[in-house]
Amino acid sequence: MALPTLSAHWPGRVRALERQLVRQREQEARWRQQWELHSQYFREQEVRSSKQSQWSSRQSFQRSMSAFQRERMKEEKRRKLEERREHLRLMLQEERDQLEAELRNVRPDRATLTRQLVGKTDALRSAREERRKNLAQELLREHWKQNNPGLRKVESELHKDHVVSQWEVQHQEKKQVRCSQEADERTQEEKRRFENEYERTRREALERMNEEEEKRKQEEKNRAEDLRKQMEELKLREQEAEHLKQEQEALMSQRWELEKLEDERKRMEESRRKTEFGHFLTRQYRAQLKRRAQQVQEELEADRKILAALLEGGVEEQRIEKARRERAVADAAWMKRVIEEQLQLEREREAEFDILYREEAQRVWEKREAEWEKERRARERLMREVLTGRQQQLEERMKENRLAREESLQRREELIQQLELERLTLRQEREQQEGARTARMQEINAQVCIELTLLTMCAKRNAINMQKKKIKKI
Repeated sequence: MALPTLSAHWPGRVRALERQLVRQREQEARWRQQWELHSQYFREQEVRSSKQSQWSSRQSFQRSMSAFQRERMKEEKRRKLEERREHLRLMLQEERDQLEAELRNVRPDRATLTRQLVGKTDALRSAREERRKNLAQELLREHWKQNNPGLRKVESELHKDHVVSQWEVQHQEKKQVRCSQEADERTQEEKRRFENEYERTRREALERMNEEEEKRKQEEKNRAEDLRKQMEELKLREQEAEHLKQEQEALMSQRWELEKLEDERKRMEESRRKTEFGHFLTRQYRAQLKRRAQQVQEELEADRKILAALLEGGVEEQRIEKARRERAVADAAWMKRVIEEQLQLEREREAEFDILYREEAQRVWEKREAEWEKERRARERLMREVLTGRQQQLEERMKENRLAREESLQRREELIQQLELERLTLRQEREQQEGARTARMQEINAQVCIELTLLTMCAKRNAINMQKKKIKKI
C-alpha cells in the first residue's frame, strides 16, 4: 500500500506534463491522418479491383464482342448502302443517256429519214434473199440426204459417236462434280475440325481463366479477411491506447489531488504549531483547552475528509483493480473510523471543559497535551503510511500504464508496416496477373490468326487444284 507524495517542483512537472500531452495529441493526429490515408487507399483499391474484375469477366468480354459485331455489321450495312447508291447512280446515268439519245432520235430531218428508210428497205430485201437462199440450200441438202444411203449411214455413225462422247463428257462432269463435292466436304470437315479445335481451345482457356479468376478472388477474399482482422486489431489497439491515455490522465489527477492534500496537511500543521506557541504564552488554560479541542477536531475532520476522499477513490477503482486496492481501501476505512472515534471523543472532552477550575484545567491541559501529542504522532505516522502506500500504488500503475502504451504503440507500428507491405504485395500481384492475362490473350489471338491463315491457305490450295483439274479436263 503506497500513496504519492508532493513534489517540490510541481509547476515544472505540470509544464512537462502539458508538453507531453501536446506531443501525444500531435502523434495521435498523425496516426489518425495515416489511418485515413490507409483506409482511403484500401477503398480505392477495392473499387479498382471490382472494376478490373468486372472488365476482365466473361460478361464484359461478351459485351465487347457484341459491340464489335454491331459496329462491324453497321460498317457492312454502310458499305452495302454505298454500293447500292453507286449502282443506282450508274443506272440513273444510263437511263438519262438513253433518254437523251431517244430525244435526239425523235425528230430526225428528212434526209436522215430517207436514208433510214432506204437502209431498212435494203436490209429487208437482203434478209429476204438470204432466207430464200438458206431455205433452198436446206431443201437441197435434205433431198440429197434422203436420196444418198451412204451419207445417212455416216450421219448415223457420227450421231452414235456424238452420243458416246457425250456419255464420257457427262461421266467426266459427274466425276468432276463428285471430286469438287469431296473437296468441299474435306474443306468443310477441315473447317469444322478447326472450329471445334478453336472452340475447345477457347473453352480450355476460358476455364483456366475462370479457375485463375476464382483462385484470385479467393486469395483476395482471404487477404481481405486478414486485412479486416488487422484493421480490427488496430482499432482495438487505438481504443486501448485511448483507454490507457484516460487512465494516465486520471492517475495524474489523483496524484495532483494527493499532493494538494499533503500540502494542505503541512499548512495545517504549521498553523497548529504557531497557534500552540501563542496559546503557550497566554496560559489561558480553559480557553486554550477549548481552542485546542476545536483545533484537534479540525485536524481530525481534515484527516477524515482526506481519508473519505481516498476511500471514495478506492471504491470507484475497486471495479477495475479490486485485488490490488482491497488493502488500501480497508486501511483507509479503518483510519476513517479511528479518526471519527477520536473526533467524537474530543467533542465529549470539549463539553467537560466548562466545569473545570483553573488548577484542574492546568492539570488536565498538561495531561491532554501529552495525549494529544502522542495521538498526533501516531496519526501522522498512519497518515504518512497511507499516503506513501497510495503514492507507490500510483507510481506502479503509471509505470504499468506507460509500458502498456509503449507496447500498444509498438504493435500499432507493426500493424501499419504489415498493412503497407500487404498493399505493395497486392499491387505487385495484380500487375503480374494483368501481365499474364495480357500475354495469354495475345497467345490465343496469335493461335487464332495462325489457324485462320492455315485454313485460308488450305481453301486456296483446294480451289487452285480444282481449277487445274478443270483446265486439264478441258
